[in-house]
Amino acid sequence: MSGLEQRIADLRGRIERAAARAGRTADDVRLLAISKTFPAATLIEAAAAGLTCFGENRVQEAAQKIPAVNSARAERIEWHLVGQLQRNKARRAAELFDVVQSVDRLPLAQQLDRCARECNRTLRVLVQVDVDAEPQKGGAAPQELPALLEALAGLTHLDVEGLMAIPAQLADPEAQRPAFARLRELLERMQQAAPQGAQLRELSMGMSADFEVAIEEGSTCVRIGSALFGARPSADPDPTSAERDPSRGGEPA
Repeated sequence: MSGLEQRIADLRGRIERAAARAGRTADDVRLLAISKTFPAATLIEAAAAGLTCFGENRVQEAAQKIPAVNSARAERIEWHLVGQLQRNKARRAAELFDVVQSVDRLPLAQQLDRCARECNRTLRVLVQVDVDAEPQKGGAAPQELPALLEALAGLTHLDVEGLMAIPAQLADPEAQRPAFARLRELLERMQQAAPQGAQLRELSMGMSADFEVAIEEGSTCVRIGSALFGARPSADPDPTSAERDPSRGGEPA
C-alpha cells in the first residue's frame, strides 16, 4: 500500500468513526480531495486509489488538469470549484465543473445560469455563507440568505443543493464547532422557509484540521487537502485562494 493509499484509508476510517458518533454513516459524507497546486499526475494516482471527487480553487489551473485526469481515468470524476469566482470566468467554470460551491451573490449566479444554459447543462451549486463575518473570504451574510435563495430558485439551469462555509481558522478544532453548528442551523431554517427548501441537503464544511467536528455537526462534504496530499508544492498567500472579482474590492488572480 502506497503512502497515499494509507492516508486515504486512515481518513475514511476517521470519517466513519465521526459519522457514527453523530448517528450517521460514512456514506452520508463525501470526501472531497482539495487538489489545488498539485499536478495532474498526483490526482491520477489519487483517483487510481479510489478517490472520485476533486476540488480546485482556480479556474485557470483546473483547466490544465481536468482534461488530463479525465482522459487518464475510465471512472467518472466529479469536479468541484471551491474558490471565489469572477463573473468573467463563469463560462469556463460552467464548462469544467460539476459543482460550484462558492456562489455568494445574485449577479454571479445569474451569469453562471446563462453560461450553463449556453452549455446545455444544469450546474449544481452551493451558496457560500460568511458565518464568521470575514468578507475577505467571500460568502453571503446569513441575513441575506433567504432573499438570495428565493432569487436563485428562479434560475432554471442552476440546481441549488445546499450551503458551504469557510469558518475563521482556529488552532483548536473543537473551537470550530459553533461555526459549524450555525451553518447547520441556517440550512435547517432555510429548508423550512425557502420554496426550494426540500432540495437543500448539502453542507460543505470541515477541512483537514477539523473535519471530524464538522461531521459531528452535520457536514455532508469535507474538503481535505494537506491530510491527503501533504504540504503543497507552492505557498498560497491567500487561505481562500480566491479568484477575486474587481467589483468586490479585490484584484483578479
